[in-house]
This record gives sequence, structure tokens and C-alpha cells, in this order.
Amino acid sequence: MCGRFSLTTSLDALLPRLRGPLPDGLAEHYAPRIQVRPGEPLLLQRQEHGRLAVGLALWGLVPEWSKDPLGRSRPINARCETVVEKPFFRGPWRHRRALLPADGFYEWQQRIDPATGKAWKQPWLFRRRDGAPFWLGGLWDRWCGPDGGELESCVVLTTAPNDLLRRVHDRMPVVIPDGLEEAWLEATDGPGLRALEPLMGPWDPAAWEAVKLGGPPAR
Repeated sequence: MCGRFSLTTSLDALLPRLRGPLPDGLAEHYAPRIQVRPGEPLLLQRQEHGRLAVGLALWGLVPEWSKDPLGRSRPINARCETVVEKPFFRGPWRHRRALLPADGFYEWQQRIDPATGKAWKQPWLFRRRDGAPFWLGGLWDRWCGPDGGELESCVVLTTAPNDLLRRVHDRMPVVIPDGLEEAWLEATDGPGLRALEPLMGPWDPAAWEAVKLGGPPAR
């Protein structure tokens, strides 16, 4: 799964990638983050009513049909293999796909300390070798309350690991290649959705690197 990612790129450097109106106050409140965590607001590129726009959505999906937006079941990831079938993700997959800017993501490798025999988790950071930002594939939804209040939320799509990730984790986030943003966001159905499935497969790791972070807990 993908439970943390980084967005340390400045807003000025991100602006050439973002299309459409920006959320009010973004320029004043945007701050680079070494770790973006579940429950926090994520910057995302989306298309709604045929128009591209930039939005903010909380990480942890609340579907539009949910009766309790504060319920415990707020998934942060969606397996790309089952988005067509799962009630949580079926609607967003058809109508509300998103692109989340990032410049790194984290995974944790299960390890055993040979000195103590205790299990611990080794953190790894995965990023492009050139340090450039990239797009995580995601889904978003909008919950509307009886009082007219709205909550926008999202998930990160995950897929099978490539050769770079396989030794660390059995899942990794979907990365949408530059140049295919409009194809990913375009409103479509049926054959059009099936044509997007290859974009969710394991991506080429040639331009990427894995950075080991930290070591076993102090004894």
C-alpha cells in the first residue's frame, strides 16, 4: 500500500503542471511537505463538468452515498484490479479520477533484527533520479450533508510492484506518465475505461531510485 508520500516541490515549480483554476488561498497556504499522511488535505488535478481544475481533498475516501462521513471505514488506497467491482470505488473510477502531484513515496520493508530476532520495519523512499515531481493516480469523491455541507476526499490507486519495489513491498502506487494527464482525467465509460487499464500496471523503474532510510531500533 501507499501510506505516505512527499511533496517538497515549491508551488512555483508545480504551477506549470497544474491546469485550471486553483483553490482559493492556495498560494498563501501551500507548504512543501516531507511526509503527506492519511487524513491530511491533498492537492489534486481533476476534471469536472468537462473542465480541468485543481482541488484539495482529504486523504481517506468518503463515498457520496455514505451515511456517516466520520465512520471508521475511510480507505486510503484502492487496488486497481478491483475498482470496477468495489462499491466504494466504482463511481469515482467512472467519473472522478484524479492526479496527485508527488516527488517521492514511502514503503516499509518487514525485517528481522538478527541480534534480537525481533521484527521491525525498514523505511524506504522511492523517487525519480532527477528529483522531478510526478503524478500518482487517484480517485476522488464528494459527500454532501443534509445541511448543505460538503466533504471532498480521495484515495491513491495501487498496483503490483515492479522490479524496484518487489523486494520491499507487494504493492506500489499507480504512477501516470507525463503527457497522459488528459486521457486519464477525461470523462469516459465502457471501452474508454478499459483503455485506461494499461496505465495502472507496473511502471518502468529505469529512471527511479530507492533510498534506504534509518536502521533497526536501538537495543
